[in-house]
Amino acid sequence: MTLLILGLILFLGVHSVRIVADGWRTKMLANGGEKTWKLGYTVVSLLGFALVIWGYGQARLTPTVLWAVPAWGSKATGALMLASLVLLAGAYVPGSKIKAVAHHPMLWGVLVFALARLLANNTLADVLLFGGFGLWAALDLMSCYARDRTTGVQYAAAKPGMMAINVMAGLAVWAAFAFWLHVVLIGVSPIPAR
Repeated sequence: MTLLILGLILFLGVHSVRIVADGWRTKMLANGGEKTWKLGYTVVSLLGFALVIWGYGQARLTPTVLWAVPAWGSKATGALMLASLVLLAGAYVPGSKIKAVAHHPMLWGVLVFALARLLANNTLADVLLFGGFGLWAALDLMSCYARDRTTGVQYAAAKPGMMAINVMAGLAVWAAFAFWLHVVLIGVSPIPAR
């Protein structure tokens, strides 16, 4: 569990600098330059991510179960994962209505993802991992919206047809994970056997 916690501190910590120390970040960028900042950010992120994966894998070997997963949990998780991936796609599809309305669809996608995973998983490691990401996404959303208001950010209007592309992209990624990648990467099929 220690490796998981350390990984989360490193990964989510480096991704929280704008939330808790935006002035310090600006100063570091000015002093060291963008390339140096990005290199350090990348190294800490990758180290944290590796520790999260390793630590979560170790924690799964001796799970501490906290509650019974509800019978409807897996179906709700599937639907929420689809919504999460459509939101995530909205961060990359230019002119999507999701980006025009939500402004920060990736963070909304992470928040929905965290909720979805907590409906299907019930251990202490799950709460630390998915709860940690959910809490981070909620705090980052508040920070981003506050920064947007302060700086007067204007988001581009939606373009016709881009919402359909956004939904299709999210659906394609969801199908790839549901029917293939989840088993390959996680070792568990989200589609119940009949």
